Parts: sequence; structure tokens; C-alpha cells
Amino acid sequence: MHLGFFHILITVSAAATVAGIGYCLLSIWAGVRFALQRNGPISTAELAPVSILKPLKGADPQMYEALRSHCLLDYPDYEVLFGISDADDPAIPVLEKLIDELPERRMRVVQCDKELGANGKVSSLAQLVPVATHEILLVNDSDIRVQPDYLRTVVAELQRPNTGLVTCLYRGTPAATPGSKLEALGISTDFVPGVLAARVMERGLHFGLGSTLAFRKSDLDAIGGFRAIADYLADDYELGRRIAEKGRRIELSRSVVETHLPAYDAAGFFRHQLRWARTIRAARPAGYAGLLLTFTLPWAGLTLALAPHAFSAWALAGVALVARLSSALVSGKLVLHDELLLRSLWLLPLRDLLAVAVWMTGWAGRRIIWRGLEFEIDHGKLKPVD
Repeated sequence: MHLGFFHILITVSAAATVAGIGYCLLSIWAGVRFALQRNGPISTAELAPVSILKPLKGADPQMYEALRSHCLLDYPDYEVLFGISDADDPAIPVLEKLIDELPERRMRVVQCDKELGANGKVSSLAQLVPVATHEILLVNDSDIRVQPDYLRTVVAELQRPNTGLVTCLYRGTPAATPGSKLEALGISTDFVPGVLAARVMERGLHFGLGSTLAFRKSDLDAIGGFRAIADYLADDYELGRRIAEKGRRIELSRSVVETHLPAYDAAGFFRHQLRWARTIRAARPAGYAGLLLTFTLPWAGLTLALAPHAFSAWALAGVALVARLSSALVSGKLVLHDELLLRSLWLLPLRDLLAVAVWMTGWAGRRIIWRGLEFEIDHGKLKPVD
């Protein structure tokens, strides 16, 4: 290798490591700031009635417990509407069991058999909205489990001045497989710091997360309803972005929800990560490119490999490791209260290295597998592949 190019490579790698350390420090600050802010008082004086919309397709292993948690909320007036697009959907027996167990709860199964766009979930939501009784709507994914005070907290936050949407961070509860554990680790130590850092850098959130989307019908109507985003893959991102563009504030809730992750094998883990990566790339291309400077440990490892006898390379690697672990602990423990984090923290270097591979692969192609179907992403929109 030409000596001049070798020195350039070391310089670039070291500079990227420094940038990664800077990102870790930013995410630490963002996490501590969020943790302090959510400890303030919250008013629950006026709790308006709510319609919870749950579009379903298929049955997950922990679906019953997740849905049941939404039917046992400590809240005076709310309904739960389950949207089903297929009369033979495996979720229907789960819903029947839930309705039989809790007959006093306001639950209803709604047939959503119209195909209004490529995104089946949003198509179902567009058909649930006219059936919903109340002005305040709440949407979240079928695998989300919540605490009894969840709805009180989210609605109180939505009723703050000029707030158009409330969304929630989430932690993953993994199955026993390594792929599932790596997924949960990535949520706690990579995804959540990214959300919190974006909240600081962009002076507030400008997108939503599928773990919780609470908003008003009037704000939904102002952006064209769910039909306007029925072809988009990142529907949660689009909903939040469009409401924010109307001058309304996106609030990150103090409430943290939970999702039970599938028992991913290696291939399943990579497919899901790749879909996630291409979703981010389609929704936030500049942000996706910027992820290159967040790979702190891989950059530090490359610098050390290029200059194994340089004290500065070892020192930089040491600082990078401390910064990365500190960022992981702040987001995983202080923000999410992830009780399983410490058991899998030793996998962090491997997870970060795999993130580089996923990021690189995310650039090379636009096809994804979602709910068993293959799509191509074109400017954020889904196009079915025959």
C-alpha cells in the first residue's frame, strides 16, 4: 500500500473515531436531559375519551398479553378497535378469547377488507378512523405491551399547548436466540440514542414511532388522513413529519413501552435489520448517510488495526470504548430501565460490527420482505414485487 494513502486512511479512521466519540457524548447528554425532563410534574386533570386503533395481521406469540394490557388501562373512558382484513386471520381467536375474558371492556372487531394502499396496516387504519367514537386516537403496533398508567400519561402530554402528536420510546424483551438478543441490544443502545440525539440536534422531534402515535382526528384530517400515507413504508415517520410540518409539536412521552421480540435466527435477524435500515434510508436519507459517523467501536478498531504500535491509537480506542459503553448504559438503564441490558452488553462490539454490514447492505438495493410479502421502496413508497 502506498505510504501516503496509508497515512490518509489512518487519519480518516482516527477522525471518524473522534466523531463517533462526539456522537456518544451527545447521546449521553440527550439521554440524561430526557431522563431529567420526564421527572417533572404532569397534569391529568382533564382526560378526554380515547379510541385505541389496533390494526392486526397474523398472531404473534405474545400478542394476547400485549393486547390484554391495552384493555386493563387505568383510564375513565376509552374504546379499543381491532382492525382485521382477512376473515380467517389467526388473530381472530386471540381477540375472541380476549372479548370473552373481559366482556365489560369496550372492544370491537372491525372488518377492514378494502385495499386502500400498499401498506396494509395504514389501509386498515383508514377504515378504523370512521368507526372511532372519539376525537383523540391512539395507534400502536400489535406487539406493544403497556402499563396501566400509560394512557393517562400519553393523553395528558397530548393536551399540552400546541402538541399535535405524542410518541413513545420502547425496549425489547428478547427470546432466547442470539439474533433476538442482538435485536434487543440494538434497540436499547443504538436506536434509542439515535432518537434522543435527533431530538436535541433538530430542536425537537419531527417524526413518530410505531410504538405509540397519539393524536387528534382534526390533525389527521389536516394532513389528508391515513389515505395520504397509505403507500408509505415508514407510516409512523410520515404521520409525525406531516403533523410537525403543520406547526404542531411532537412530544416524546415519559412513558416507555415494551415489545416482545421474535426468536430470530441469523437470517431472520439480518432481514429485519435490513428492512429497518432501508426504511430509515427511504425516510431520512441524509440521516442514514450520517450514521457512518456513529460507528464508534468499528472505527476505533480499524484505527487500532492500521496503527497497532501507536500509543495514540490505543488511547483513542480506550476512550471510544468508555464513551460507547457509557452511551449504552445511559440509554439502556437510565432512559429505558432495561433490566436485561447488562446480561447482553458483552455483545455490543459484535452488534456494532454487524450494524456496519447492515448499513452498507442497506445502500445496495431497495427490496424488502414485510409480513411475508416482497416490496420495492421507491421514494419512501411501497411497490409490490410480483
